[in-house]
Amino acid sequence: MDRLFSDLVQYQKLFQMIFMLGIGGCFTIGFQISMINYPSVHVKRFINETWLERYGSPLRQKTLMLLWSFIVSIYGIGGLLGCLCSGYLTTKYGKKKCLMCNNLLIIATAFLMGFSKMAKSFEMVLCGRFFYGISAGFCMTIHPQYAGEVSPKKLRGFANSSAGFFWSLGKVLGQIMGLSEFLGTESLWPLLMAFIGIAALIQLVTLPFFPESPPYLLIQKDDEEGCLKAMDKLWGEMDHQAELNDMKEEKAATKSIKSMSILQVMKDPSLRWQLYILVTVIIVMQLCGINAVYFYTFEVLCTAGFEEGRIPYISLGVGLCELFSTILCTITIERFGRKTLLWKGYAMMALVLVLLTITLSLQNKYNWMSFCSVILIFLFVFFFGIGPCGATMSIMVEIFNQSSRSSAFVIGGCLNWAGLFVVGMIFPFIVESLGPFCFLIFMGVLVGSVIFVYLFLPETKGKSVTEITEEFTKLYSGKKLSSIVRRKFLEEHMSYTSF
Repeated sequence: MDRLFSDLVQYQKLFQMIFMLGIGGCFTIGFQISMINYPSVHVKRFINETWLERYGSPLRQKTLMLLWSFIVSIYGIGGLLGCLCSGYLTTKYGKKKCLMCNNLLIIATAFLMGFSKMAKSFEMVLCGRFFYGISAGFCMTIHPQYAGEVSPKKLRGFANSSAGFFWSLGKVLGQIMGLSEFLGTESLWPLLMAFIGIAALIQLVTLPFFPESPPYLLIQKDDEEGCLKAMDKLWGEMDHQAELNDMKEEKAATKSIKSMSILQVMKDPSLRWQLYILVTVIIVMQLCGINAVYFYTFEVLCTAGFEEGRIPYISLGVGLCELFSTILCTITIERFGRKTLLWKGYAMMALVLVLLTITLSLQNKYNWMSFCSVILIFLFVFFFGIGPCGATMSIMVEIFNQSSRSSAFVIGGCLNWAGLFVVGMIFPFIVESLGPFCFLIFMGVLVGSVIFVYLFLPETKGKSVTEITEEFTKLYSGKKLSSIVRRKFLEEHMSYTSF
């Protein structure tokens, strides 16, 4: 407790910055993703009434559904575009300036959304979703990098995993504000869609008081004095020579090129395995089954006999469970390590999916199976939050150096947004064809990922970027798979720590 209190005092400016980065970062994405379902009935009615007023006839149901689907899906197109632009802009202007400009975009979009009903223009809602998507593409790539780079080595895992916490916090607040008791009503839905502008305003006002990240100042701007000032401001005035030496080592290792393009990152042999890890963790985030579990929540709760009016509140409980587990992840990630939380989280999620498939298949025969399914849904969300949700972002930040990180995040972001689109398109057909047995597909993905991460991902806890790069070099420079398996087995069983 004494150490915790001293850290809170010494790094109070850092914790304040992590909070501000989160409020205007992944928090906004989580909010936008969760709240969009709540005003759907009201927005569809608004589109139909507007069309009737303009053209004298109502929209056909299929056309209305197409318009609504386009409003929802254009968010992903904007996200992909924002992600593609983020790498170049952050390298040239820095993450701080890019985030502040992104805040202005969110605020302007919030006004567009807020006045859409008054202007009787559903096109404003469509454009607003697109611009929100662009801002989300920026936030998803910039926020985790910035949080990781402003943190000292011993708090880097905490800072990186905070992105998952703010994502979950945004989802929960979106669920709360979308309830009919708050903004999810016929008259207030424009305010619900504009609400996130408040978070952007908070970050826009406070971010100028915080510095740019120390690695960016030293490695990409050659500003050692500015780097030291930033460290003193964020970490307290003490000896930061060890952290500075790590940055200088990284700078020396990449002195020939300060910023790598996406093509250079993809072609560089020394980054090949880092890219394999990146692709794996991004694909698993999309195919781990979390979206399927949320999709089935309503059906499971109905089958269990819960009243339809209470289901949104129970679904909120699922969101709160995810939020609680991400808090645990930020607290425990520096103790257990990123790799341990990741592969054990995958393993527990796979086990829960097997049990969930069984209970969903039998719930029509045995009523009590529905309650088992509800418990398993909560368990699955818990293991997702404490493992992949928090540890994935930390891994992505730590396995790449300063020169390749921005481009690597662009690659990961594009895969993520493309995955959202593809999964969103094919998932309904998979559910229709396989029913609850669709979870076996996700279970197979998780089992394969457990094996891959266990064998090929070095632990990054407490290591500098240079040390992590050396770990990859040692592991994969001409060694056979059998030797890797044998070494990993011995390491895990000699220094085994329970989950």
